[in-house]
Amino acid sequence: MTPDDSLSKSRQPQLQLQQIDVVTELGNQYLLQNIALDVFTGERIGIIGASGSGKTTLLRLLNRLSSPTAGQILFEQQPLPDWPVLSLRQQLMLVPQEPKLLGMTVQEALAYPLQLQDLPDQDIASRVQTWRQRLGIPEAWLTSTELQLSVGQRQLVSLARACVTEPKLCLLDEPTSALDPGTIDRVIKALTASTMTLVIASHQYEFLNQICDRILWLHQGKLILDAPMSEIDWADIKAELTAQAEQDDWE
Repeated sequence: MTPDDSLSKSRQPQLQLQQIDVVTELGNQYLLQNIALDVFTGERIGIIGASGSGKTTLLRLLNRLSSPTAGQILFEQQPLPDWPVLSLRQQLMLVPQEPKLLGMTVQEALAYPLQLQDLPDQDIASRVQTWRQRLGIPEAWLTSTELQLSVGQRQLVSLARACVTEPKLCLLDEPTSALDPGTIDRVIKALTASTMTLVIASHQYEFLNQICDRILWLHQGKLILDAPMSEIDWADIKAELTAQAEQDDWE
């Protein structure tokens, strides 16, 4: 056991999933089955898997947008249902795959979550400015609504809206799917410089390779791999995912 392994085992997990099942409303299909894992403060975890493997379902559970059929999830040693929902979601922030600004301008969308925390206007302005600079959001966007932004622009603003609150844990669902390479590089630099714990579902393996230190692999709702990045062979994973997708198509 390495010193780092000893440290991980001696501290309490920030997030714990204990034998989590999620089944469909009819109860005839598992969306997630027997998921057990610990997430430690400061980890950057990538979730991979084919479409329909359970990645988004898992992220929604962690943000309490849905509930497990069986098992328990703990955040800072406290069951999720025991947390006030607003308090939980301020600390466990979810950036969904389809970004929405809810009719607000970019400026309003970036400031709103900080206003909910009753921060002084000066602090709000400073936080917004900091993350705009880190992610490369120009001033010209600030008066735009989501109807005036591209999908990639909305995606970047949604990421900034989460980051300005500086949550303890940020859940990202395909956060860079519509971004160009230069913008992705800025996102990687900004996120790796932060202290947030990150859980990222993505099909962009190069992005995960550059930002994550651990990979979870879901297949048909089951966790089939939980390994540090140093043990990940992307060539084998890509080949296996392709084979799984072809098999699923036949089935």
